[in-house]
Amino acid sequence: MSSSAHFSDSNNFQRQSDEFASWLSSRPGVTVNSKIRIADLRATASGRGVVAQTDLEEGEELFTIPRDLVLSTHNSKLRDLLSQDLEDLGPWLALMLVMIYEILQGEASRWAPYFRVLPRHFDTLMFWSDAELAELQGSAVIDKIGKQGAEDLILETISPIVRANPALFPPIEGLASYDGDAGTQVLLNLAHTMGSLIMAYAFDVEKPENEDERDGEDGYMTDEEEEQSSKGMVPLADMLNADADRNNARLFQEEESLVMKAIKPIRAGEEILNDYGEIPRADLLRRYGYITDRYAPYDVVELSLDQLCSAAGLSDSNVENQPRLQLLESLDLLDDGYVIPRPSLNDSLPDIIPEELVLLCKTLTLSPQQFSERQQKQKSPKPSFDATEARLLYNAIQLNQGRYSTSIAQDQELLTHLNLAETTSGALEEPSRRQKMAVQVRIGEKEILQDLSSRLNALLSNSGSTKRTANGSGDDSRRAKAQRT
Repeated sequence: MSSSAHFSDSNNFQRQSDEFASWLSSRPGVTVNSKIRIADLRATASGRGVVAQTDLEEGEELFTIPRDLVLSTHNSKLRDLLSQDLEDLGPWLALMLVMIYEILQGEASRWAPYFRVLPRHFDTLMFWSDAELAELQGSAVIDKIGKQGAEDLILETISPIVRANPALFPPIEGLASYDGDAGTQVLLNLAHTMGSLIMAYAFDVEKPENEDERDGEDGYMTDEEEEQSSKGMVPLADMLNADADRNNARLFQEEESLVMKAIKPIRAGEEILNDYGEIPRADLLRRYGYITDRYAPYDVVELSLDQLCSAAGLSDSNVENQPRLQLLESLDLLDDGYVIPRPSLNDSLPDIIPEELVLLCKTLTLSPQQFSERQQKQKSPKPSFDATEARLLYNAIQLNQGRYSTSIAQDQELLTHLNLAETTSGALEEPSRRQKMAVQVRIGEKEILQDLSSRLNALLSNSGSTKRTANGSGDDSRRAKAQRT
């Protein structure tokens, strides 16, 4: 990205923070509590953050941002300058186009000081090379990146608008236009940067009344709820770092403004922290570009429908070819993948395994006669889980474990080496930093698979022992009866 795009750099980090703070204080309706300050947290690899200068009470307002200062499709001049309706693009692509427009306006944009404190470099998976992504081999997160789908949408929707309006979207990096391969690549890079900023920093903002909602697009989507949300970039609110355990602030939406409030007492010197919710570290890396062990309890593994069908001995998972899958699909009970969370010590297998997955295992292991009965009634079986279903699930987990090219022991040894290098040098270079995060994701997922495998193996062993004991007692009973006879 050229300097004309007005992103921050390390040489004027503090100056840009100060300019941003001055810009905020000059905007009508903005209030910032004098007890907080923007802090340089690069020493802890946290970039910018917000820190309490003196003690804050629970419920105390930290800052207020008026709705008309939110960087959104509703507040940008672009909506009045284009002939087409921005909302036709959907919320994500519309905001992406608005952000491209605003950043290309340079100092003419009302959000210029804000853009200067936004990052220009990302560790989100959208920006990883193929070699770096190979470190995540085996993880289902690879299939969620959606880079090709995102680029297709950008070229389909964003690119024609940008190229047709050169006065609104002036070329950068010495280009005469965004035509040709070079122009396309610059535009894609710019769009990816805006998309990553939206994914990492945008908030769900309540829409004005009577405004239609529309689903989002692939690539920068995370779940169905987000697809239907209106997104906005909220200056200062997005500067808060996040922590699953130490979260002490939350953004509240009021009629005319967005207000950040302390949700617990915050002591002087403590960082003010938001929370991303209970998301696994794989998604933390995909969406926000970093890893912290505080989100390890939320790690998950995902078993694909393909793996489960293979474990059941089916030739493929094409619904058209599999009557059992057709039954579940007709009942809206079939998924492409099944998420299993990290078990706690007190969890039993029924607590861990989602009911939808139990139903699939049960359906795939029904006898032909049992399935025929379910098919005729158009009803799913009851979601019971015994040795038959456990065996199928155990086999699927073995298939999943086989996707990883390293063992837990190898990963732990590599992580120890990377931690030592980080301690010695103070910071890892980009390839090693990304490798470390990938290793942490791999370890978390493998730990869950290992735990599940052990529990299922124990269930199968106990089931086998019980069956043998029952058979043995039956044989003795029959022998005793024969002797009496």
